[in-house]
Amino acid sequence: MKKIVLIEDDSDLFSLLKYNLEKEGFAMVGSQTGKGAIELCRRERPDLIILDIMLPDSDGLDICKGIRAHAELAHIPVIFLTARASETDRIVGLELGANDYIVKPFFVRELIARIKIHFRGQAAPTKVLKAGTLELDKNSCRVRLGTEDLSLTATEFRLLEFLMSRPGVVFSREQLLDAVWGHDRAVTDRTVDVYILRLRQKIEAMPDSPSFIRSVRGFGYSFNSEPLAAQAMSNA
Repeated sequence: MKKIVLIEDDSDLFSLLKYNLEKEGFAMVGSQTGKGAIELCRRERPDLIILDIMLPDSDGLDICKGIRAHAELAHIPVIFLTARASETDRIVGLELGANDYIVKPFFVRELIARIKIHFRGQAAPTKVLKAGTLELDKNSCRVRLGTEDLSLTATEFRLLEFLMSRPGVVFSREQLLDAVWGHDRAVTDRTVDVYILRLRQKIEAMPDSPSFIRSVRGFGYSFNSEPLAAQAMSNA
């Protein structure tokens, strides 16, 4: 079931869209204010975001920019739903990263049709991540190294899942904190180092010479999806 986050301050329209989207078989969560919108999306991990621009406490354009700048959310389609109808408004909205721009008033059936078009082009998400002998199953929240089931905390699992889902990408400590711990946090950059160390002790054959989670000096951490190949090359 596809999940949609709706950020819309008009209570009547919010209720109307919630009813029709759920009737179409979508799971829907949302908010009628812009405050905490990015954290809501980070927590819910939706398949699509419907976003009003003129919110009582926020600018939807700024929220869209925040979504596109967030490593964990940047890939999610965003549809603007707004009364701003000028050509300039449309261009600005699309240039800021929106995938679609729908002007109020609109037909609900048209909105649903456009949503389905976005979903039609999406590949089915990978539920099992593999790298060498390491395997992470998102559905069962299990991690296996060879034939051994590993015991990971919820935070360790989220951190490993985030890194394994984006092999080769270097993330700063700040980016990892935002993605795994969220913006409303009471932890420091040092926390990332501690959790990386714990993960290495559980998944690496040689934690002091890691092949899965690599340190990139001056930048942060990156996940190597082909550790066995890398080791073979280094020993050749």
